[in-house]
Amino acid sequence: MIDLRLLREDPEPFRASQRLRGESTEKVDELLRADEERRAATQRFESIRAEQKSLGKQVAKASGDERAALLTRTKELAAEVKAAEAAAGEADETLRRAQMALPNLVQDGVPAGGEDDFVVLREVGDLPAIDKPRDHLEIGEALGAIDTERGAKVSGSRFYFLTGVGALLQLGMLQMAIAQAVEHGFTPSITPSLVRPDAMEGTGFLGSHASEVYRLEADDLYLVGTSEVPLAAYHAGEILDLDGGPKRFAGWSSCYRREAGSHGKDVRGILRVHQFDKVEMFSYCKPEEAEAEHRKLLAMEEEMLAKVEIPYRVIDVAAGDLGSSASRKFDCEAWVPSQGRYREVTSTSNCTTFQARRLNIRYRDADGRPQTAATLNGTLATTRWLIPILENHQQPDGSVRVPKALQPYLGGRDVLEPIR
Repeated sequence: MIDLRLLREDPEPFRASQRLRGESTEKVDELLRADEERRAATQRFESIRAEQKSLGKQVAKASGDERAALLTRTKELAAEVKAAEAAAGEADETLRRAQMALPNLVQDGVPAGGEDDFVVLREVGDLPAIDKPRDHLEIGEALGAIDTERGAKVSGSRFYFLTGVGALLQLGMLQMAIAQAVEHGFTPSITPSLVRPDAMEGTGFLGSHASEVYRLEADDLYLVGTSEVPLAAYHAGEILDLDGGPKRFAGWSSCYRREAGSHGKDVRGILRVHQFDKVEMFSYCKPEEAEAEHRKLLAMEEEMLAKVEIPYRVIDVAAGDLGSSASRKFDCEAWVPSQGRYREVTSTSNCTTFQARRLNIRYRDADGRPQTAATLNGTLATTRWLIPILENHQQPDGSVRVPKALQPYLGGRDVLEPIR
């Protein structure tokens, strides 16, 4: 939800933001109209209500014909007040819908365009020289680590089992992510996978991303696609103490995505699946601290990628590929030898005050006045990381070298040997 005060003062940056996203500027004009109509309807209701209260006092003092006239007008006003109150309520709802429809203001410097218009900021690490690389599924099956056939038998397409060293590898990677987060002052958290509609809506996942979300209609609950959602809603309706710096969390959760519209796309293996596990970083901070906090989250992601010893690149995501809540997003994409290209493994987004305004999360400024906080999120490790780890560390004999930082989490093993 954007700041209406800023919109009234100068709507042009919001129109420019919409053009950068490749979306209609009409949403900006609709919100402006809804804001004007809401203020007019509220003013009319308050004016009539004030007159009604004033007449009530006059009736108490009047008598005879004057009292009769005042009573007649009082009855008329009662109907007008009721109608004006209903109109104000309708205007409030229209404004709320218009606010929810407008995505966050894109930051200056974000590339224009869509999914393919990102800017590469840097490439890190040397690409491995592997003759005829096997893909992660072939490697994982040989290790007894990944079983998509039985996953499909039990749950359908895009499900899988991680077994043996596959389960240990994922658990080790996620534990390493939590350990790193704690070292950097993040509070570890295991979050709910089911949330109420206001949590999902407050984080912006019921807009353009609604088709990706699983909903349990009988309970009116949603399965989260990231622990960003429960972590954002954790402090909903609260005033935080941010004088000591940002409040930082690292949430471990199972995540669920319908992958709507991806039929026939990345169907092999575990790249694009309906359920996975993830450690997500989440920060609350003062708006002026958000840009620096965004860089910190990106540095945390790169620190993890260095630990698993895989080459990657960092991209500045184009405006048309941002989620509705993000004002800027950086992705880290790991090299996948079998595909001969980089694939996304982390994202970190600066959501400025967009989510906190929806969820009513505030802090007190130097004068003690409540102000809207900023929120940010970033992936620290997820199931998808098994793909570049297995592929970049594959050996000619079918084994997989374990990155040194991960070895303590796998009982000290430095090599995973195939069992088939």
